[in-house]
Amino acid sequence: MKAPKKKPRRIMFVCLGNHCRSPLAHGYFQHLLKKYHLENEIEVVSSGTSGWHLGELPDSRVCRVAEKYGFSLRHIRGSKITRGDLKDCELILVMDHSNLRDVLLLDDQGQYAEKIKLLRTFDPESSQDEVPDPYYSGIFEEVYMIVSRACDALFEHIRSKPVA
Repeated sequence: MKAPKKKPRRIMFVCLGNHCRSPLAHGYFQHLLKKYHLENEIEVVSSGTSGWHLGELPDSRVCRVAEKYGFSLRHIRGSKITRGDLKDCELILVMDHSNLRDVLLLDDQGQYAEKIKLLRTFDPESSQDEVPDPYYSGIFEEVYMIVSRACDALFEHIRSKPVA
């Protein structure tokens, strides 16, 4: 008799519009999982706290940066975080304090706060805790460096112990 298929762990990255930062983290983290053959163990998703870019591809500038570093974001479409995501995800990583506040507001019973964290708290080279929004500033390359460092450290953290 076959053992039932184990449901993959689910991790979500969240920014304001699910248009730049969270799709970049989503795509980069999937890239890491594929590299280490763990894509069947961890499911990666992303969303925004607003509905501004529902169903849209990520910003073309962030797509170009991702492709420069060997992975694509073209399979990602904008979505908005829901209360159900709080239950379904083992870890929710937000890009800044505004996103953190908005996601915590969805948790009106205070059940899921321990699994909602700022992504940049995993960045070993920074005393900052926010990933800056590149949409207007155009600092996509800098944001890639921040996101990749934080995701690399997050990946090692997850591999060393179970997700909270």
